[in-house]
Amino acid sequence: MENNNKPEFLFDKVNYKILLVGLAVIALGFILMSGGGSDDPNVFKGEELFSFRRIRLAPTVVLIGFGITIYSILKNPKK
Repeated sequence: MENNNKPEFLFDKVNYKILLVGLAVIALGFILMSGGGSDDPNVFKGEELFSFRRIRLAPTVVLIGFGITIYSILKNPKK
């Protein structure tokens, strides 16, 4: 009796692809949040710090990335 036990992964290949897309979207959101600093600590640049990109767009992109990641974990490839 030969026992050919092939290791079975928890997720399917599609799940890992969706997971990588979700992680890339999260990274893009954090990249959009970066910047806006000042070289001089005595100068405050509020218009750059409180821009639409950093306050609204970047957190929304990060939350969408987390949603994609959660979807990739919960997706059942057997159906």
